[in-house]
Amino acid sequence: MATQVSKAVLVRLEALPGKEDDLRAFLNQGLSIVEGEPKTVRWFAIQFGPSSFGIFDAFPDEDGRQAHLSGDVGKALGENTGVLFEKPTIEQLDVVAEKQPA
Repeated sequence: MATQVSKAVLVRLEALPGKEDDLRAFLNQGLSIVEGEPKTVRWFAIQFGPSSFGIFDAFPDEDGRQAHLSGDVGKALGENTGVLFEKPTIEQLDVVAEKQPA
């Protein structure tokens, strides 16, 4: 059975002009970081439009969310702000209901 989640994060990223492919590659590399985070139990890199991207991830509890935000992913976002994308919008969400993966 999959781990139930109660907390989530939605990060919105707007690529700087001409950096769309670099941002897409950055997001693909992010997967390797979160694979080492046991409390990041759901993670998606998403694209809203030609230059608008995001990350949606979910956690079983607040400790997992805060460990994620203060870890390598948060550091990578800070290091690439102004290089690949504008200042990200980070929303901390509560999960109301979910359909768990099989």
